[in-house]
Amino acid sequence: MLVTNKELQSDATANGYAVGAFNISNLETVLAITEAAEEEKSPVIIAVTGSTIKYAGLDFIIPMVKTAVKKASVPMTLHLDHGADLEICSKCINAGFTSVMIDGSHLNFEENISLTKSVVDFAHPKGVSVEAELGRLSGVEETTVEEKDAILTDPDAVKEFVERTGVDALAVAIGTSHGAYKFKAEPKLDFERLKDIRKKSDVLLVLHGASGVPVEIVEKANKYGAELGKAKGVPNEAIQKAISLGISKVNIDTDLRLAFVAATREIFTISPKVFDPRKILGPAKEAMKEVVKGKMRLFGSNLKAP
Repeated sequence: MLVTNKELQSDATANGYAVGAFNISNLETVLAITEAAEEEKSPVIIAVTGSTIKYAGLDFIIPMVKTAVKKASVPMTLHLDHGADLEICSKCINAGFTSVMIDGSHLNFEENISLTKSVVDFAHPKGVSVEAELGRLSGVEETTVEEKDAILTDPDAVKEFVERTGVDALAVAIGTSHGAYKFKAEPKLDFERLKDIRKKSDVLLVLHGASGVPVEIVEKANKYGAELGKAKGVPNEAIQKAISLGISKVNIDTDLRLAFVAATREIFTISPKVFDPRKILGPAKEAMKEVVKGKMRLFGSNLKAP
């Protein structure tokens, strides 16, 4: 049975761990995530973006996820990641999603509040939890102090935003960014800002752009023909510190993509005669599963299932 992000994150907040939200894009990612959750006895958030919905279609995604959930003994949610508007959020809610994110971070403060509240008003009567975003995920290493403050989440605005929207969870910007190239120099997150946010609101907190971009996976992908250069992600220690300061949901997508690419490139290179998709995608699924299991241990969510 699917539960909500609010249920999972509330327990995580109360017990000092975080739940991983892992993005799916095909059958192999669904299997990797759900098998990892079972093996680690960990709750998990299955995240779907609008681009994945466009690629695969809700008619395929929903049955695929629900089949996996039926076989699971651990709590899972089906979550819309970075919903663009009320239309896609309502469509996913009506289709059976138990949590949605509405991303109004590109809007001004009042417009973000208005958009977020419209989704909350639609979702809550249906028992669906809502995540919003305040601040923007973007590289801040070469910005001025004023530009940095404009990009990152303003702690003083969080309380008003949460009270006026009724949102359940909030994705905060403290220096991470999406993709594999998060930092040009040494990774640095604004933990003082996160502490201030936690002091000023008890809303459930989310960290986006949190992939670690493991060096060994990048090197393997490059060895077999990828051109990833010196991609750099968020260190494990930084993730653990963020969790200790109140983060209860951590989003992971890039690390799964990298594992998939490294595994498939290796097969294509060392086994050029293989043409059975299962022999190509099978190792990719296993590689992604190992990544998910490692994240669950890092987040402290393993062995947390009832």
